[in-house]
Amino acid sequence: MLQFAVNSEQCTRCGLCVRDCPAQIIRQEGATVPRIEPDQEPLCYQCQHCLAVCPTAALSILGRNPLDSLPLTGLPVLDQVERYVRGRRSIRQYRDENVDPSLLQRLLTTLANVPTGVNRRELTFTVIDDRAVMQEIRTKVYKALAKAQTGQVPEYLNTAATAYFSQGIDRVFRGAPHALIVSAPPDAPCPSQDVVLALAYFEFLAQCAGLGTVWWGMIRSILEALPELKPLVNLPADHVYYAMLFGVPAVHFARTVQRDDAAVIRRVGR
Repeated sequence: MLQFAVNSEQCTRCGLCVRDCPAQIIRQEGATVPRIEPDQEPLCYQCQHCLAVCPTAALSILGRNPLDSLPLTGLPVLDQVERYVRGRRSIRQYRDENVDPSLLQRLLTTLANVPTGVNRRELTFTVIDDRAVMQEIRTKVYKALAKAQTGQVPEYLNTAATAYFSQGIDRVFRGAPHALIVSAPPDAPCPSQDVVLALAYFEFLAQCAGLGTVWWGMIRSILEALPELKPLVNLPADHVYYAMLFGVPAVHFARTVQRDDAAVIRRVGR
């Protein structure tokens, strides 16, 4: 099942894969190469830690060739990531153009590597990748809001449809050409955390690629109030989900903000 294989000539018997296996199912004694007994295979998390930690690329699992993995060199340093975190902005102004499909595909396939509880990897990435489709959805959502009964949707959405149709003010979609909805089945170990974490990684990737993003809580409020709209975005009815708008930004910020004093830090033990 696991296709666990070790090249005996390349393996140095260092034991790193044995020590780092979260399930503790890899065995290695003396001059023998590491192995996983057949009855232990169902316990594997399929995390590929063993493949990643092997310094000589001697180990393969799940049919993966370690030479196809990217080397962990050239990673951003702390100063660069710190500047990103301080300078990250929610974008609410977008160009009326589609994101390059090849770039979007690259972001989404990279997103398959985000962590999930117990490595269950049950996330679904639902993407609106064409601004024409987005416009169709936008119009249908605003029409539904216009027809909603008093008290059916949150109060702050009561005038959203009027503002859109009479003034062209897009409070819900922010003029964004695209959206990503990440969802997980309710029986996942920690579906809410998995969803939010995946979107946070997507935001990091997208903004590093020159795109703008904004967390899209309004659509969740609308879909929960008007569940008949869920088929518009191909959302499984029982999934836990959250969403993010994105696209090519029409605004650029010149510097970070200054709010380090907003951090509340408590230390334990002293």
